[in-house]
This record gives sequence, C-alpha cells and structure tokens, in this order.
Amino acid sequence: MKKIPFGRPMIDHQEKDAVMNVMNGSILVHGPIATQFENKFASFTNAPHAVSVSSCTAGMHLIYFALGYGPGDEVIVPAQTHIATAHAVELTGAKPIFVDAEQNTGNIDIEAIEAAINSKTKAIAIVHYLGVPVNMPKVVQIAKKFNLFLLEDCALAPGAKIDGIHVGLHGNAGVFSFYPVKHLTTAEGGMIILKDKDLAEKLKLLKAFGVNRTHGERKIPGFYDTVALGFNYRMSEIHAAIGVVQVDKLSGFLTKRKNNFEALEGHLKKIKGLRILPQPSDGFVESCHYCLGVLLDNEIVPNRSEIINLLTEKGIGSSIYYPQPVPRMKYYKEKYGYDEKKYINASRISDGMIALPVGPHLDLEDMENIAIGLKNSMEKIK
Repeated sequence: MKKIPFGRPMIDHQEKDAVMNVMNGSILVHGPIATQFENKFASFTNAPHAVSVSSCTAGMHLIYFALGYGPGDEVIVPAQTHIATAHAVELTGAKPIFVDAEQNTGNIDIEAIEAAINSKTKAIAIVHYLGVPVNMPKVVQIAKKFNLFLLEDCALAPGAKIDGIHVGLHGNAGVFSFYPVKHLTTAEGGMIILKDKDLAEKLKLLKAFGVNRTHGERKIPGFYDTVALGFNYRMSEIHAAIGVVQVDKLSGFLTKRKNNFEALEGHLKKIKGLRILPQPSDGFVESCHYCLGVLLDNEIVPNRSEIINLLTEKGIGSSIYYPQPVPRMKYYKEKYGYDEKKYINASRISDGMIALPVGPHLDLEDMENIAIGLKNSMEKIK
C-alpha cells in the first residue's frame, strides 16, 4: 500500500515561481505582496478588512493586546482547542476561563458559556473545531447581552460558513492559520478578518512595532516615529507570495476535501466501535472538512495508541485533535488547578478520537484504503 500522509502542503511551480519573483526583487518585507494577499483573502471571505500576520497565534495575541487586556481580565476559551487559543490570552496577563466541549461536534458548549461570565470577563473566544462552525447566532446573542468582544479562532476553518457568511465575520474578528498542512499555506503565517476599520488600522500599526510610517510612506529614508508599543508580527513578502497563489487554489482544495470526507465517511459507517464526528454541509451550515474525526467506543479507548501505531505501520497517517484538554496540560494545570468534572466531554474527545486525513493530496482510493486499514487495525487489537 502506498503511504498516505495525514497532511502535505500542495505546492507546485506556481508557488515556487512566486517566491523566486520576490527573491529576485529588492523588497522582502513591508511590500505590496502582503497587501495583495490581504485583499485576495478579504475577497474570498467577503471581509471588509484583512490584516496579515506572522501566525494565527500572533493574530489572536495582537487583538487582545490592542484591546488593552491584562491582569484582572478574563477571556472565555474552549477547553477543547490548540494551546495557542489559551496562550494568546495568557500572554497578555489576562486569565483564560475554560469551558467544556459539547459531545456531538467537539465545539464549545454554548449552554455553559453564561455560567462562566462575571464582572472580569472581557471576551469570548470560540474555536470552529475541525472546521465545523460553532452556532454563531447563539454565541453572538450572548456576547451582545454581556457586551463582550467575540473572537473566532478559525485556524481550521477557511471556507466554513453559516447562512452564507464566512466564519470570522459573525463575531468581532476572526483569525486564520496558514501552517503547512492547513487548507492553504504560506509555510507559516496567519490572517485576521474583521468589519471594524479603526481596529483594523490599529492592528496594522501594532503588528509593525507601532511605527507610524511604512517604508513606502517615508519621505526621508529611515525617518519615522513610534506612536505606540507594538510587535514584529508582520508577514514577509515571501510568505505572502505563496498565499496569493494558494488563495486561487482554495476553492478546488475545499471541493476535494469535501469529496474525500464524504467517501471516507461512507466507508467508516460500516465499522463497529466508533462514532464519526459530523461535518454538516446542508446549505445553511458549511463545514470545510479539515479532517475526519472518529471517536472510539469507551472500551476501545485504552487501545487508541496501539491502533494509531498499526495505522502508521500500514503507511496511513493520522493525528489527534487535541492531545489533552488545555486546562489539563501541565502549565495550566499547575497554575490554575484542574477539575476533571468540568471538562468531561473535552476529555472524552481528546482521549478517544483519531483524526484521519481527507486533504487534497489524497484521492478516493486512499479513502477506501484508510477505512480498510482502520478496520483491520481495530480487529487486530480486539
């Protein structure tokens, strides 16, 4: 059987040519390509404003920093997420308040959000887990009720929509990741989309040290002023050049992912001992099919590592999203304590799921082989 990697950047001569065009020029940062990428991504998502950044983590941290969050403030964060969602809050000195997942999709338990809100709460951060959109109308209603900023972590969700509106535009801001195995890549990088022009301008200022003039705006070379405390969270022209090409391919990538997901889902439905985490695409809610998550039955969960190792031996790549609920990870557990009763669903998903690949680097035959490999691996451990 040929190897089936979990993810692979879909790079060809177009991206390589775009990078070489930048390399053959004289501008590697502060140039027009990053702006071009911002405009193209804004057009794809129908966002009024887009701000490129060095990573999704940087983008989330930048937003909280721009809003002035710090010690004494709290931000509600899903327990079932990548560590970056919490780190972005923690880095400001504010405190992440973790909320359990709901068991069907792994997204934040919306019914538990209000109980976590108090006078210190400044914002709600939600995550579209595995590219499945959170029920944003409900979360927006809560955010408005308590006058809270609403940030959407869209790291796994380019192309996902609710009622025709792209994720990231339901709340106050959405942040995307362009890591190599994501839906599109810039090798490393991220993008913020939002509707607030003033906040967008502030983010552009703060991502570049708080300097008031870009290179192109300086009438006297080298002369500028620093009007605010900021970071070096810029995206280089090289990374942006890859992104410009990738955005044009994104619709095709998404179609391939959906087709692969549906094919693999069909094969896996015949296998006992697991539940498929759903990825709805019904016209009102459109998922973007980052991967296919299977949740093993309770009695099989202790054998998950053995199943994953057997898949690896067969050349089938897999992953775990995510290895632990964030509040159970050492840093947060030691700092804030951990009550396992608060995160039952997040623990169940983290401890019992296997993420299977559906990326555009694979085809329908690969989907059948993944299902066969999983079935044989599960039967072997039984």
